[in-house]
Amino acid sequence: MTNPNSSAGLLERLFKLSENKTTFRTEIIAGMTTFLTMCYIIIVNPMILSETGMDHGAVFVATCLAAAIGCFVMGIIANYPIALAPGMGLNAYFTYSVCLGMGVPWQTALAAVFVSGLVFIAISMFKIREAIVNAIPMSLKLAIGGGIGLFLALIALKNAGIIVDNPATLVGLGDLKQPTVLLALFGFLMVVVMHHFKIRGAIIISILVLTAISTFLGLSEFKGVIGQIPSIAPTFMQMDFEGLFTASLIGVIFVFFLVDLFDSTGTLVGVSHRAGLLKDGKLPRLKKALFADSSAIVAGAALGTSSTTPYIESSAGVAAGGRTGLTAVIVGLLFIACLFLAPLAQSVPGFATAPALLFVGVLMIQGITHIDWDDITEAVPAFLTIVFMPFTYSIADGIAMGFISYALVKLLTGKASTVPYMVWIIAVLWALKFAMFGG
Repeated sequence: MTNPNSSAGLLERLFKLSENKTTFRTEIIAGMTTFLTMCYIIIVNPMILSETGMDHGAVFVATCLAAAIGCFVMGIIANYPIALAPGMGLNAYFTYSVCLGMGVPWQTALAAVFVSGLVFIAISMFKIREAIVNAIPMSLKLAIGGGIGLFLALIALKNAGIIVDNPATLVGLGDLKQPTVLLALFGFLMVVVMHHFKIRGAIIISILVLTAISTFLGLSEFKGVIGQIPSIAPTFMQMDFEGLFTASLIGVIFVFFLVDLFDSTGTLVGVSHRAGLLKDGKLPRLKKALFADSSAIVAGAALGTSSTTPYIESSAGVAAGGRTGLTAVIVGLLFIACLFLAPLAQSVPGFATAPALLFVGVLMIQGITHIDWDDITEAVPAFLTIVFMPFTYSIADGIAMGFISYALVKLLTGKASTVPYMVWIIAVLWALKFAMFGG
């Protein structure tokens, strides 16, 4: 006869629910809460990556599986209530900067993501990752996040038709009378209002409402909700390593590495702090958490998606009481369940995801308020980092200008000794890249 408490006992031993002062029911609710705040990625990610020529259905499956794998590893091995999925910003860089901007085939771009994940695994085994993060000035870390926020905002406004090409001024205001433009603006306001009133799943609700209205008005075709799981074959193990290690693509690998480095480390610490999981200011089981992050990047690239990273939306689940890896496992199971929702994901029109991108941009730029704008030697490099990303349509160029200007400004103002050696190395490498190969 089986022990009726065996399942509960297994969960207790695996996730230490009592030790973390939580319950199975609380972790379930926390997992569902986190999922609702981040599940928009299963719609937005395939739409962005498919612009490179990748198969929409295959990317949809890769997105769900990569997110599930990341959540399972984080939950079971590291025992943290932090969910992972392909990251916003990184998918935009993959598509608009690397593939469309540089003309790199998506197969080669996936190889770059794969290699960046392997580098993560290597440095996560030691303390190199923390050393790199600690060496980068806080102003540049915050500026990178803010710049990506503006980059996402530009993409959102362009996709919605709010900003259009103008030969005289580069960009101009679109036709605000167009139904798709009006719906995109309505969707953004909807997200803002719901977020203000702390309604869970504001972004995904907005996407679904706009899709329903678009279908009703005949602006898009509704393909159903539940259907057969698409084949992942078009993207699975399609990485092309030939010609990857050229100067320009090494720079691409570096940007994937650097952006995810700050994003993932900041999210891990931030969410853990909110959950009260830090001990003496440090994160226990840090190596395991970093392994979950890096292994998810490698798995995601093999499946066919851009870099997978911890989601700050995990803080919603923490606020609902999530304290253990069971929360992350629940999120992973829900992503698996979403595999059957491919027809719904394919029914969403492009303008319906614009509010999501624009709102994520709002969240990402908030950090620039912590930059010391009174110190001109900190403010100028931060400003250049932020503005170069949207104005050059390249996250990489923004990062490069930030590091180069930081080193130069500090050098010319007699503060060279305050510049960490890592900044000098990165600045020199970027400068050499521009000198030898141009932009």
